[in-house]
Amino acid sequence: MLSSNKIYLDSINKKDLNTLRKWRNNPNYRKFFREFKEISEVDQMKWFDEIIQKSNHSIMFSIRSIKTNKLLGCCGLVYINWKDRNADLSLYIGDNDEYIDNKGYAKESVLILLRYAFKDIGLNKVWTEIYEFDKKKLKLYKKFGFKKDGTLRQNYWYSGKWWNSYILSILKKEFIKLFKN
Repeated sequence: MLSSNKIYLDSINKKDLNTLRKWRNNPNYRKFFREFKEISEVDQMKWFDEIIQKSNHSIMFSIRSIKTNKLLGCCGLVYINWKDRNADLSLYIGDNDEYIDNKGYAKESVLILLRYAFKDIGLNKVWTEIYEFDKKKLKLYKKFGFKKDGTLRQNYWYSGKWWNSYILSILKKEFIKLFKN
């Protein structure tokens, strides 16, 4: 089990799917995701079957409270490139409509995922794409030493306006230097 002080990461179960779908369909969250349309039950089951159970290019987890086992969110490594040893970090906290919470669940999830990525499965780089208006994730990932690799100009249409996307990443050696444990 992957854990920290407040949370642990666990496999996603079928009983989690309705809650995860509700969170993913929340318009206040959906604007931050690449998948911008409503997700149906069929879409969610297809995702579960293809990504969670069969894919070796994604490792997804439920985020749960250590105290209560309550489902708090979802995170993982997607688009894993085993040859080049990199992956995209995916994360959100759905509990209490937080998205990126103030209680530290997102922060602890990122730390656990980065330790897992670099120490357990041997990745060299973890990257992510963030829309420029996603200030909470930008702030969170900068705390972990993510650096901006580039800007995809006018890459995302939202709310009647074009927005840039930022590609951020952290290398294994950078993570180890910052977080020696």
